[in-house]
Amino acid sequence: MSSYRFSIILLLSLLTGAALGLVFKDRAALFKPFGDIFLNLLFTVVVPLVFFSISSAVASMTGGRRLGNILLAMLGTFIATGAAASLLMIAAVKAFPPAQGMHIALQAPESMGNVNIGDVLVKAFTVSDFSELLSKKNMLALIIFSVLIGLGAAHAGERGREFARFLSAANEVFNKVVGYILWYAPVGLGAYFAYLTGVFGPQLFGSYFRAMALYYPLALGYFVIAFSVYACLAAGREGLRRFWTNIIPTSLTALATGSSVAVIPLNLEAAEKSGVPEDIREVVIPIGATIHMDGSCMSAVLKTALLFGIFQMDFAGPGTLLAALAIALLSGTVMSGIPSGGFLGEILIVTLYGFPPEALPIISMIGVLVDPPATMVNAVGDNVCSMMVARILGGPRWMTTHERAS
Repeated sequence: MSSYRFSIILLLSLLTGAALGLVFKDRAALFKPFGDIFLNLLFTVVVPLVFFSISSAVASMTGGRRLGNILLAMLGTFIATGAAASLLMIAAVKAFPPAQGMHIALQAPESMGNVNIGDVLVKAFTVSDFSELLSKKNMLALIIFSVLIGLGAAHAGERGREFARFLSAANEVFNKVVGYILWYAPVGLGAYFAYLTGVFGPQLFGSYFRAMALYYPLALGYFVIAFSVYACLAAGREGLRRFWTNIIPTSLTALATGSSVAVIPLNLEAAEKSGVPEDIREVVIPIGATIHMDGSCMSAVLKTALLFGIFQMDFAGPGTLLAALAIALLSGTVMSGIPSGGFLGEILIVTLYGFPPEALPIISMIGVLVDPPATMVNAVGDNVCSMMVARILGGPRWMTTHERAS
């Protein structure tokens, strides 16, 4: 029972926050500063934590082949789980069309402007100045830089080993800092949830109710059932037990904050407690927070099906459905790592199928309303994928082998 104590405390804090939000309604905004403090503390620590966790993990690898194997297994796992989430939502929207009974007045959006894909990719993978790496807005560029630093330390001889020891020590320090920040988590999360419930809760009962009534239960079902299956595939019953014992704080924090990046520290801690090897968890989880979004894949399919229903088009046929699957995978694995990637994914949906520009604000609102459960699925998916990567690279007894080596 003691292993669940922190999870129970967090759950009670969220329930208390929700109750306060229902009581105070719009006045619940007064709780927001207390939640912002917690969120800002997490965002402050996440950049150095990601840098030191990835660079120290890469620097500790004995050869480039290990890193290559981890990245290859990681990408395969990300695509497989993203496709599974997308196909599940495709089946759901075919059975329960989300636009049925929906009446929305179409209004032309502001100019979308011209999107230069080349410029977008350059800004996604690189920055023009070192200081710009010190921002959560440039996570993919930071990850690439961290890998390069780790590779440099691994191949720089004796001096490189000294630097690698520094990276490892700094990683330990920032893990301790995360532990201190989490002492404030029950207060911060409760306050933030009170604000979300009081200010934004009524929106769920508007014109988008049918779409929300489809997405929320499906995301929760995927969260419980699919992730349990993935954990079992990774390490059997023991993997399932460890996964659910350690993942609740990450889940609740993602649900309340709506940020996959903010929960990287908790995700790393949960993966460590589940027995995922250090080099795997410290590569897969930070990268996954940037380019792996099962919840966003589901959201992209929902947005597409919603527009088909509103404009009275038939969401059927191999070409249409395969295009929806491709867009979902692009939105959840590629564009999620690009600044404003969610907006670019929505533009892709509108332009590929030939919808008028008025369709853009409709699906943008969907993205806002499904954000809490989508983020929870996104973040927790990174954790269970790290277990699956460990299974691919370490065999069926990876958990026992890792513990003996430790």
